[in-house]
Formats: sequence, structure tokens, C-alpha cells
Amino acid sequence: MTAVLHQNGSQKMHVASGFFRFVAMVGALALPGVAYAAQPKPWQLNFQEAATPLMEDITRFHDLLLWIIILISLFVLALLAYVMVKFNANANPNPSRTTHNTAIEVMWTVVPVVILVVIAIPSFKLLYASDVIPKVDMTIKATGNQWYWTYEYPDHGKFSFDANMVPDDELKPGQPRLLETDNRVVVPVDTTVRVQVTASDVLHAWSIPAFGVKVDGVPGRLNEIWFGPVKNEGVYYGQCSELCGIRHGFMPIAVEVVSKEKFQAWVAKARKEFASDESLSRPRMLAQSATK
Repeated sequence: MTAVLHQNGSQKMHVASGFFRFVAMVGALALPGVAYAAQPKPWQLNFQEAATPLMEDITRFHDLLLWIIILISLFVLALLAYVMVKFNANANPNPSRTTHNTAIEVMWTVVPVVILVVIAIPSFKLLYASDVIPKVDMTIKATGNQWYWTYEYPDHGKFSFDANMVPDDELKPGQPRLLETDNRVVVPVDTTVRVQVTASDVLHAWSIPAFGVKVDGVPGRLNEIWFGPVKNEGVYYGQCSELCGIRHGFMPIAVEVVSKEKFQAWVAKARKEFASDESLSRPRMLAQSATK
């Protein structure tokens, strides 16, 4: 998850993270032509707004761990302060020679075990939920290439297209730098989607932080992940999260969530636009020329 922190802004770190999340959301809604967008924001301190039930569970688990860490840190700090005050040379010139205390030894064994169990239960539930593919409404195949993505829609006519990063000089107002693609993945709202991920050359990773999904694309192997249902229409951004070469940082992922009516209209258009392999020639040429 990307956090953009200004080097001279350390004095503002105490400001509540919820304020920044609110400002980021208002800014995204204010952009013309953008219904909702999940992407990294300046001064962001927390996760992006959760767009799926799975990401909501991940956020709650993160918050639980944060409170556990805070309580443990405060407890250890209090013990250190107590020891420094109670058992320094001036306050305790004749130290005790006690070597065992059964009650304390039982406590420092049982309490950590209880804490680990409290952490393990939701952790295992999340691992199971993210790993087991539920009943899905549609399937998309994503193939990682150096340095662009190829997407296939096997349930909607088996058309495919490439998605390259939009160069800085071609960005339109409201499009984020390094995150926008020339062809977006389009899915309908309230739909559970399976994404099959592979790679044609080296390791890649398909990741959308707002969906709570991330999976490696491995040459010769087909991995699966799922997301949804997404309730809000809009554009959700991610990036390749596996070092894949010189242009690893220029391999974004853009998923546009639309109404089911708009999705059907897009599918009809995409079948014609991407029906020929010639439609893929320009994106591939762009990716290849970028390496020269």
C-alpha cells in the first residue's frame, strides 16, 4: 500500500489519519468525470478506502492488530519505567536474590498464548476467505508482460486487449500519473469476479489495494484470485507489485466498475474494437519501444 509523505512534514504527523482520508475522498469526488476513485493520496497514512467486503475485513484486522501493538508497547514501557524507578541503586541498595516466581512465569507464558490465539483466529479466517474462490459471476485472465498487462474475457466473447500506462504528455485532466492505462479493465457492480493471473516472461504481481487482492503472475503457472462485489462505481488503481525489470514502476492496473447496463454496452463495443489482433499492435509497440 503506497504512502506519500513529504520530507518536511514530520511536524504534522500527529494529525488524525481520518482527516486525511476524508479530504482525499472529497478531492476524488470533486474531480470532473470521476464518480469515485481509489488511488494513493498525498499525506495518506492509512489504507485506501475499502471497496470490497474482503478489504473491509482486512482493515478491521489491521485495526485490531494496531490496538494490540499499542497496548503491548505501553505495558512494556510502563514495566521499564517501574523497574528504573523501583530498582535503581539509590532506591534499592540491597537487591533481592529471588530467582523464581511461579505466578509471574505462568502469566508471561499464558498471556502471550492468549494474544496469539486472538490474532490467529481472524487471521486464518482472512487467509481462507482470500484463498478459496467462491461462486463467481465472471472470469478475467490477466497476463503480465514486460511492461504491460494483457486481459482476456473468456465469458464474454473471448476478446483480449493490452493495457499500457498512459505517458505523462497524454494524460487527461483527472487522470493520475503513473496509474492510468490506455485500456481499463471493466467490470459491473455487485459482481464477484475471478481473476486468473499468469505471466509471459518474468514474475509479475496483480494487485488492487482497495479490493484487498494481490497475487503473483508466474510464467507457466496459472494463479487465481477473486474480488467483489464492489458496490461503488468508479475507477480503482493498482500497480505491478513484483520487481519485473527496468520499467517495473510503470506497469499500472486500472479497474473501472460500472453499472451492469454500461458493462453490457462496453462488452458489445469491446468485441468489435478488440476482435482483431491488429488492435493490440499499438500497445505492444509502445511497450517494446519503451525498452529501447
